[in-house]
Formats: sequence, structure tokens, C-alpha cells
Amino acid sequence: MKLIYVQEGTATTKNVAVPERERRHFAINDTEILELARQATVIEDHYSEQKKTWCPMDIEWAKDGNDGKLYIVQARPETVHSQKQHVTVFEEYIPSKDPHAKELKICVGKSVGRKIATGKARLIASAKMLSQLQQGEILVTDMTDPDWEPIMKTAAGIITNRGGRTCHAAIVSRELGIPAIVGATGATEKIKTGQTITIDCSSGETGIVYDGAVPFDVKKIPLTSIKKPSVDIMMNLGNPDEAFSLARLPVSGVGLARLEFIINNSIQIHPMALVHPERVLYPEDREKIEQLTVDYEDKKQFFVDKLAQETGTIAAAFYPRPVIVRMSDFKSNEYRKLIAGTFFEPTEENPMIGFRGASRYAHEHYRAAFELECRAMKKIREEMGLTNVILMIPFVRTTTEAKSVIQLMQSYGLTQGQKDLRIYMMCEVPSNVILIDQFSKIFDGFSIGSNDLTQLTLAVDRDSALVADIFNERDEAVKAMLATAITGAQRNNKKIGICGQAPSDYPEIAEFLVKHGINSMSLNPDAVLKEILLLGK
Repeated sequence: MKLIYVQEGTATTKNVAVPERERRHFAINDTEILELARQATVIEDHYSEQKKTWCPMDIEWAKDGNDGKLYIVQARPETVHSQKQHVTVFEEYIPSKDPHAKELKICVGKSVGRKIATGKARLIASAKMLSQLQQGEILVTDMTDPDWEPIMKTAAGIITNRGGRTCHAAIVSRELGIPAIVGATGATEKIKTGQTITIDCSSGETGIVYDGAVPFDVKKIPLTSIKKPSVDIMMNLGNPDEAFSLARLPVSGVGLARLEFIINNSIQIHPMALVHPERVLYPEDREKIEQLTVDYEDKKQFFVDKLAQETGTIAAAFYPRPVIVRMSDFKSNEYRKLIAGTFFEPTEENPMIGFRGASRYAHEHYRAAFELECRAMKKIREEMGLTNVILMIPFVRTTTEAKSVIQLMQSYGLTQGQKDLRIYMMCEVPSNVILIDQFSKIFDGFSIGSNDLTQLTLAVDRDSALVADIFNERDEAVKAMLATAITGAQRNNKKIGICGQAPSDYPEIAEFLVKHGINSMSLNPDAVLKEILLLGK
């Protein structure tokens, strides 16, 4: 029991001991939240009408302790966010022409993004040290994994010894919009904590780490009027916190909303641990689960509500533009790192091509968890009314597997075609391309996953630094796969886009895809504006 401070200096107030459980209760319920939202829109509409222009309002409210009713106590024009310039600009990072730059070079690796960042280095050897990372520092480590994501957003940049352009650090840094240099061999030996360094990702595939603060310029190009490309430009997005700011970009929607980021950051618990809590044997895991799911008697509902809230935020930010939500695509080694994950996941030699995607959904080891995912998506579409959500199934190996998942989703209340529900498939396994005509009879559309398609076409483990130089989306075999997939979808009157990172990294691949008639390209946020400018010429 702890004391809550109410107010001092009056005879009618006092300190009251409140049980821990009550302190964790939400102050208002869902019905009251909706009522406040309705009142806010009425107030904003009223003042906007009075001023004959949009007038966002700063509104204060209170809940009366006696009658339990909500009251608006103040409303005035909002004067901070509404005054910001809403002209979207493209930022081009330009390094200085310092003649001594070569002498300052510490190491090189593969660049991620097109930005330049300066800050103090922070060497992190393990997840136990993550709390040491301060806002604006540059994270330097051997390699990252999903456990690190919550803290990675505070970094100004990331440098890893190992990894290629599709490693975890590369994928997350793109979504967060921060520059990264991966595969910078020896970085943790050459860079010291506290050392001021500059990471330059502005000059192509090779990223350079410099000693000290190397000057650079940022050229801002207003995009008040740009020519719309012939292809729809969409965005890859996994972090709900960035959804409303990124929704201002001139994109046609979200081509890939990853559930993994949300599950790892907001939920943190392996979903099967909520289905079968009796299998969780470690007391510390049980305690963590109890803390995260407090006030939920039905622990499974915590997963459904949280996934729906976070994913729904992305859908709401872009509504009515389409948001393609990919059902979870964790690998078994990534799922094991969630709370209590060790009790529900196998140990695989190569999880990249193991127990993942559609194979997992219908399997007895995960089927009940997939039901929770489906319940969350149903809540988004039917309770929240966000029918702009399109669902997408990853890593489908066979047509039999595809039909099984569609039937399973229907049994969980997600019926293809009902209430305009469309279900797409990630086109990322060679069998998807070879049998594109058969898969077209099952799915409403496709999105090419160039990372996995390249991996499986060239037989290259995209997590392996040893063969990272072989991984190349511009390989002729990969390009043949891309062209075949596009023409096959067109032949069957199905929409096909791409959400892999190839067009984000290589303008020539983007041009290749447009030439072959792809319907849309979903790019990482940092590549959207540059690609629009390039293709709009």
C-alpha cells in the first residue's frame, strides 16, 4: 500500500492509501474516451466554423468525483503543433569536402539509409548494458536482435561489426529513420565509448565512420508540387509512434505494416504463454507476465487488445488509404526471446527457412496464437471501423498451405471478400513465382518480398555475414524472378507490389520494376521522397 498525494492546503482533501491494483486501473473507460472524442470534435468544428478556417483546439476536461460525469473545463486554440509548417520537404545530406576526411576514417561497412549523424559512441556488449545508451548517442555493437528494439529508437545512429543490409539492425534502423552502418568489421575494437564520431550513409552502398564531428550540410527541398509517379508509392512502417507524422508524406498508403515490432515492443510476451500459462515454469517470467497484463483476467485478451490498438493506430493515421498488415513473421529464434518464449519454441539450425509464416499458423504449436492475431485484426476492421486494413500472409510454401490458412482465418471470423476483406500473399518463395497462376486463384493480390526471394533464389542465408557479398537483388536470376512474378500477376488481373528493400536501396531496381508494370512500391520512410522525385521526373 502506498500513499497518493491529492492536494495540500485545504481542509477537504487528504492522503488516501490506495491498493496497488487500483492504482493500475485506467482513469477512464473506453466509453468515456469515445465521449470525450465526440465532444472534442464538436468543439473543434464550432470554432473552425467561427473562424472560417481549421482551428485545432487545446481542450481540458475533468471527471467529477461525485456524479462521475465528464466536464469540459477549458477550450482554447492550440498554438504549438498547428503552427508548424506542414510543407513536406526532402532532406538531402551532403558531406563536407574536407581534404583530411580520409585521415579521419575509422572503418567502413554497408550503409543503411541516406543520412549523416554525429554523436558520442556507446559500446554495448550485451542486452544487459542497453540501459547505458543515452539519447542521441551512436550505438556500437557486434550485432542486434529484437530484444534491443525499445532502446534503439533513442540512438542517433547504429554501427555493427557483423550483418548485411537485411540484418536486424538494418531493418529496424530503416523503420526508425536513423542511419546505420552494418558489417563494419572491427568497429567495437576501433571505436571507444565517449568518442565523438560521424557516420556517413549519404554516398551509396558503403557507409563510412569518421573520427570526430565531420561537418555536413542538409539541403531541404520543398515538395509543394511534384509530379506523381506512374506507380503508387507506399511506405513500410512498423512503429505506431511514427504513424501520424509519417502519414503526412505523399504516399498512397502502407505497403507493409509489420506486426513483429508491435509484438516485441508493446506486448513482449510470447502469445502461447497467454494461452497456456501453466507451461510457464520460471517465476520471473510469470511475474513479468502478471505485471504487463494486470487487470486482465483473460490474459489472451491483453494480446488481442494491445495488438489491435497499436496496429489500429497505423491504420487510423493513413485512413482511408490502404494499410497492408502482414501477419506475424517472427522466426523461432526471435520468438524464443519473447517473455516465456523458451517454453514454446524449438531450437532450429536455420530458423530463417524453418518454422515461420503460413506453416506456423496452422500448426498445433501456434494455431491458438494465430487465432489471437486474427481476433485483433477482426477488432480493427469491425469494431474500430478501419476497413482500409488488408491482411497479408508471409512465407507461403505451397498452395495447400495457402488454402489451409484462408480456411483457418475464416473459422476465426475473417472471411475473404466479406466486408471487403482482402487477403494478400507475400511473394517471396520461388514456388510463389513458379505457381503464380495457382496462387492467384487463392489470394486477392501479392507483395514481393525481395529479401527472402533473393535469399531463396541464390541459396544465401541473409543473416550470414560470411556470404553477405553474394546476396544481391540485382542478380540476373533475381530480376528474372521479379519480372515473372509481375507478369504472372498481371496475367491473372491481380495487383502486385513490392515491400522488400531492393527499390529503396537501388534506383535501378525501382526503374526495372516500373518498366515491367508493377502496381506499387512500398519503400522505407527515408527513401520515399527521393524515389518520388526520381520516378516523377
